[in-house]
Order: sequence, then C-alpha cells, then structure tokens
Amino acid sequence: MKRLVIFDLDGTLLNTIADLATATNRALQLCGYPVHEMNAYRYFVGNGISKLFERALPEDQRTEAQIERIRSLFVPYYDAHNADKSDPYPGMKELLKELQQRSIHIAVASNKYQAATSKLIAHYFPGIHFTAVSGQKEGFPTKPNPAIVHNIIEKAGVQTEETLYVGDSNVDMLTARNAGVTAVGVTWGFRPREELEACQPAHIIDRPEELLGFLDE
Repeated sequence: MKRLVIFDLDGTLLNTIADLATATNRALQLCGYPVHEMNAYRYFVGNGISKLFERALPEDQRTEAQIERIRSLFVPYYDAHNADKSDPYPGMKELLKELQQRSIHIAVASNKYQAATSKLIAHYFPGIHFTAVSGQKEGFPTKPNPAIVHNIIEKAGVQTEETLYVGDSNVDMLTARNAGVTAVGVTWGFRPREELEACQPAHIIDRPEELLGFLDE
C-alpha cells in the first residue's frame, strides 16, 4: 500500500517550458548571446537553473561568471513571469484531489529553486495540502541525489516501500532508484518515452489517472 506520492514539478505537474524558455532567452539576448527554440529547452532543464544556463550558453562562454550573469537577469524576470504561460497538465488537478481524498501524502521534489517551486505550487494548486514542497535549496544536493526524497519520506513518516516517485525524465527515474522508492515515468512531459524506458522504471503512464492503479501495490 502506498501512503506517499512525490511528484517532480516541471514536466510532471506543470508544463512550464514556455516560461522557462522566455526568461532564459531574454537573459541571453540581453547579454548578446544567441537564443534557442522552445523545444531545445526540453533538454536544457531538469538539473537546476545553473545547469540550464550552462547548456543554453555558447560552449566557449560556459564559465561561472557568465552563468551568474545570466542568473542575475533570469531570476527577477522569472519570479514575476513564471505563471504567464505555464499550466497544470490535463487531469493533474483531478488526480491530486483524488489522492487527497484518499488521505495519501502528496509532495513535490524539484530541482527548480525553492522560491519559484513554492510560488507555482501555491498558485496552481491552492486547494491541495502538500506534506512537503521541496525545491533546490542550500544544504541539499540536486536530483538525482536522493537526499531530497529521503527528507520528504521522513517528514511524511512513511517507509520507502510505501512511496511512489513520479517524474518525466531520466533524472527523476535515477532519483527514485537512488532513493529506493517505486519509480513512475510520465510520457506527457519534456522528455521522450524512450528516455524513461532506458531507465526501466516500475511503471510508465500516459495519463495522470493511471497512477491510481498502483496505490495498492
């Protein structure tokens, strides 16, 4: 029986790619660098914003100083505009409501920085109680390190075998494996099904409601 479901944020709960691309391209343009098509960002995101900026910068400009310069332009703009074009994936609000009605703990484990993670969850899911909303923050390494998942499990007071971890990328599948919890890959996110299959998660789903079939395992 599963008592805790942990969700990735970008590409799993919310389609945030347009706002991430817009904010990063704006910062790149202000610094005189080339911009990218929105679809390119599907492969830039997933490992935190520093890695996003590194991937978006020209290869010969991927220095700590340039990454910090992009960050200084990205964060204030993204903080103000991260809900302009983002939306929950179809069926996600209904799934979270159903999990809540069944008294299942719900949590978020994201590599997005904490302030943006908290804001987006509060904005899009105001009626849902989350046991934890954990983004990238001081003292915790980014996924696929399992520290963030272990911290959430401790907060929920459950066991690893009672936990599902849901995400759309290889980073998420490796996070679940490293944490010793059941991995569920979702095909509606930023990465292709083949990337999920290569990680051999316990389950791959095409619609949010399919998750409910795994709660009694």
